[in-house]
Amino acid sequence: MQLLYTKDKSYWEDYRQFCKTTAKPVKSLTQLLLDDDCPTAIFPSKPFLQRCFPDFSTKNGTLTIGSKMMFQDGNGGTRSVVELGIAANGINKLLDAKSLGLKVFEDYARTWYWILIGLTIAMVLSWIFLILLRFIAGCLFWVFMIGVIGIIGYGIWHCYQQYTNLQERPSSVLTIYDIGIQTNISMYFELQQTWFTFMIILCIIEVIVILMLIFLRNRIRVAIILLKEGSKAIGYVPSTLVYPALTFILLSICICYWVVTAVFLATSGVPVYKVIAPGGHCIHENQTCDPEIFNTTEIAKACPGALCNFAFYGGKSLYHQYIPTFHVYNLFVFLWLINFVIALGQCALAGAFATYYWAMKKPDDIPRYPLFTAFGRAIRYHTGSLAFGSLIIALIQMFKIVLEYLDHRLKRTQNTLSKFLQCCLRCCFWCLENAIKFLNRNAYIMIAIYGRNFCRSAKDAFNLLMRNVLKVAVTDEVTYFVLFLGKLLVAGSIGVLAFLFFTQRLPVIAQGPASLNYYWVPLLTVIFGSYLIAHGFFSVYAMCVETIFICFCEDLERNDGSTEKPYFVTPNLHGILIKKQLVPQKQKE
Repeated sequence: MQLLYTKDKSYWEDYRQFCKTTAKPVKSLTQLLLDDDCPTAIFPSKPFLQRCFPDFSTKNGTLTIGSKMMFQDGNGGTRSVVELGIAANGINKLLDAKSLGLKVFEDYARTWYWILIGLTIAMVLSWIFLILLRFIAGCLFWVFMIGVIGIIGYGIWHCYQQYTNLQERPSSVLTIYDIGIQTNISMYFELQQTWFTFMIILCIIEVIVILMLIFLRNRIRVAIILLKEGSKAIGYVPSTLVYPALTFILLSICICYWVVTAVFLATSGVPVYKVIAPGGHCIHENQTCDPEIFNTTEIAKACPGALCNFAFYGGKSLYHQYIPTFHVYNLFVFLWLINFVIALGQCALAGAFATYYWAMKKPDDIPRYPLFTAFGRAIRYHTGSLAFGSLIIALIQMFKIVLEYLDHRLKRTQNTLSKFLQCCLRCCFWCLENAIKFLNRNAYIMIAIYGRNFCRSAKDAFNLLMRNVLKVAVTDEVTYFVLFLGKLLVAGSIGVLAFLFFTQRLPVIAQGPASLNYYWVPLLTVIFGSYLIAHGFFSVYAMCVETIFICFCEDLERNDGSTEKPYFVTPNLHGILIKKQLVPQKQKE
């Protein structure tokens, strides 16, 4: 505009209406840009969602802005209408994400103590359920079942109420496709389609749970017997209920180590400054500079108005060239450590519960401090085996992360075939990861029992499971389903209370925090945290049941129930498992 102003004064009359000052352009262009007095470039625009967006329109099927497709960008270059559309979309997402982040932070600042109270209640509730499982496992299962069905039913009723209430608003008939992707998530809760979708999903889940309970009713009885046996084991080794706290501490240390290392790597090196010439072209633009002496150098004289601005942290040494590699290595070490901590917990718990099972006279033959002894054995003798098993899972998870990174980087250049192949790879890696985790868990149990290396234990565990595949189908997965219902009950119960509290629907008990931007922020935090806490406690039960099951299969192959080789399993558990195995054989005869 300054160049045009020197040729024709009338250009300023149209341009000054967009500037903060209507005086003549007496400042330099650099100063105008730094003071943000005038826009760098002007495009036809319109207001949208409190933002100034280019006025996109179509002309003969072609996207245009004000009947034009190419524009000057204020720096001597040209930009197409497609580039402006991408930039406008990116700026809107960035600004809305910043606003969303600030609002979420405000909600956390107002509700952090209530969140901690909710998580504490979840921990106490999980502990109570584990204690009650020892005495009333059958009755407690019906509590799990009725509670889960009731919570899902309440969710269906609430979604229906919201759906009927929104029918009175004309704007609620819009679809999710109409409003597009928005960072303001509360907009979606003003649509009938959102609540109708939630209601349909919850109805499907309700039907699936009920059908599974009907068709698995006989197997659930076996699972209840296993849970009772696991309750006895945990009753004799109560310290196992505290072990999830140690796992949480070790995982927190690993996460802190990864974050601190990543921050140090990201900020390592010296700050790099580069020459920026907003006033026009400069032969020294993008060259490195020193801000302390920049004004006295030849660059400042050759390019008036040029600035020496901070660009990034870095350097040209060999170390700085390998910083991205160090980030990848740090991420891989983080995954390895996380899986090692989980493997250590599984091996220690398996050792404690195996000590319980192989004691002929319970609890007289159980040694003192079985969990502490098993943990010491795992650290002293089995570190290499646990590290090798966790390394395999870390490699698979690293491949999954690389695949997601490539998908993100190549998203715009992908065709239908490449997207299909990536979906297949995701599915394969997911199945492989879960299969390896299942095999590793049973391998750690064999390591805790016999003290053999990882490969030998994994082979023995796999062969043992294949020889008893019918028992695995009857017991293992059904037991996990029952425990999963317990996790859902804990998370759902705390979630319902948190929903009523954060939406000001429990004024009789306590007054919830007022003026929240998004009540779902603390609500989802409480639900997710409660589920993780319940998962930590119930995973002890799951490991106990799986260890007892593996020991039972080994017991059947090593002993025959005679006086010389008596069974170590309790008669009740032995009878029901053997009965379930022999049913198909009798039918075949």
